[in-house]
Amino acid sequence: MNNTTFVTGLWDIKRHNRSFDVYIEAFVKLLSIPQNLYVFVPEELEDLVWQYRSPSNTEVRVFGLDKIRDIYDPFWDKTQEIRNSEEWANQTGEGGWLTDSPQCKLEYYNPIVQSKMFLLHEAALFNPFDHDYFYWLDAGLTNTVPEGHLRDEPVLDSLRTFTTPDEFMFVSFPYEANTEVHGFKYPEINDYAGEDVKYVCRGGLFGGHKKVLTERVNGEYYHTLLGTLTDGYMGTEESIFSIMACQDPYTYRRFQIEGNGLIVKLTQDIIEEKAELVKVDGDFIKKRFETKRTVPDNVTSMVKTNVYMLTFNMPEQLTHTINTMVETEGLLTHPNLFIFDNSTDEESMKGNKEIADKHGFEYIHLGSNTGICGGRQRIAEHFHESDADYMMFFEDDMTFNTKETDGEFCRNGFRKYISNIYETIHKIIYVENFDFLKLSFTEVYFDNDRQCSWYNVPQDVREKYWPDYSKLPVQGLDPNCPKTEFNTINTIDGLAYISGDVYYGNWPMIVSKEGNKKMFIDTTWGHPYEQTWMSHMFQLTKEGKLSPAILLASPIWHDRIKYYAADERVES
Repeated sequence: MNNTTFVTGLWDIKRHNRSFDVYIEAFVKLLSIPQNLYVFVPEELEDLVWQYRSPSNTEVRVFGLDKIRDIYDPFWDKTQEIRNSEEWANQTGEGGWLTDSPQCKLEYYNPIVQSKMFLLHEAALFNPFDHDYFYWLDAGLTNTVPEGHLRDEPVLDSLRTFTTPDEFMFVSFPYEANTEVHGFKYPEINDYAGEDVKYVCRGGLFGGHKKVLTERVNGEYYHTLLGTLTDGYMGTEESIFSIMACQDPYTYRRFQIEGNGLIVKLTQDIIEEKAELVKVDGDFIKKRFETKRTVPDNVTSMVKTNVYMLTFNMPEQLTHTINTMVETEGLLTHPNLFIFDNSTDEESMKGNKEIADKHGFEYIHLGSNTGICGGRQRIAEHFHESDADYMMFFEDDMTFNTKETDGEFCRNGFRKYISNIYETIHKIIYVENFDFLKLSFTEVYFDNDRQCSWYNVPQDVREKYWPDYSKLPVQGLDPNCPKTEFNTINTIDGLAYISGDVYYGNWPMIVSKEGNKKMFIDTTWGHPYEQTWMSHMFQLTKEGKLSPAILLASPIWHDRIKYYAADERVES
């Protein structure tokens, strides 16, 4: 009771098929619970709250529909566009249930219900009672759950005992669908969920520890909602909850109630001490632990890594770059080292071989100038056939910033020098199970805050993901090209990184074995180009098949000191 805040809200959106008095009556019953409440209401309902509540256990946030419009702003236009679409409204048939539903008829219905997670998150951030657990309760919940269950029984005080700080609670009911789930097309919701959706998670009661809510759940909900709306699909908040629960049943734990969807089944089970969370499949738990590991003390002693250097005709350039790698702790002492040589000049080949021998690299000549991308593909194939767990790729002008740059920052404000970077990036990719982790946020011509893939995907893909900004410039770069959509920021050993739609480029990165297979082996091109890979990997990322991330740091710089003739440059 003293460590849980319950969050609710009520607005009159003039439902055409139900009197607002029904909600007022239920809301008053909810206000009778003794637990701490964080209440979002418009100004005209504030006095009603204080008739039944005390400031000692209540925080009232005056929050009108204009505030709902603000908090929901990133999703507003797409929501209204879909809501007003005849195709969406008529998917249950002309005159079907969806055409007469509040989510179809009312401008504010979906913005409110789909903002519940954001309001819960906001309450956890303000946290006026300094609590650890936060649960949403619909203002009309007592229409189906006796207020005595909530007020007089240990139901609400028991909720936090069912989940850990790393788990989030939903209440679900079995649901059979063929065409749609709450207006969300059924085949498509299955694609997002990664399996056939056979249950729906209720929006009337959900929550968990502030840690998982603020660090993970709210962000995943935000991006799932944004992604599905952008793709043209909409149900309600329950559709998004169901996708999340299917995608990760280990984090999103569920109580299962009966097919009628009434939460009173759960409250009665808690009173009778029969409530149990749905058991998670053992194989999934095993997979979850394998993919989300604890941070080891010395991961580089547990895994094998190949470091590859691609070079061409410039031993002086190769030496310059390797000298910066020598100063980077662990980089030339822990992994297996390979130089792949595209050189066509015999003296350069000889010089590169000598450099390889001096620094402990295995020297592999590619037989001809296979080009930057041709060499990159050969490296991917070599890694695929090796026994290594990870690989790092460098071109011979991609240098590490040394300790001399300690305290300096790139143009995007990120550190240039990272001590013990070799060990730390292995911890990150090991713990998060990323497919690839780019090692520098700032590049020469194009930084990672902007989505470079926008230039290189096919037009139909551009129109799908950027329908309001799908026209390329006639020439040059567009200063207003779309920004990269990012997900979650985390930190290991003081080094921050961020996941999301990170675009592929031939800049240095660390790649997992499985990631390499998805990126370069499962699909191949006779003559690959960086733009082709960028487009392909962006689409894999949007499909949920590739998991990239990038450091919030810039420890790599393009430092070419020797130049070859422009006509010698080959892509593949």
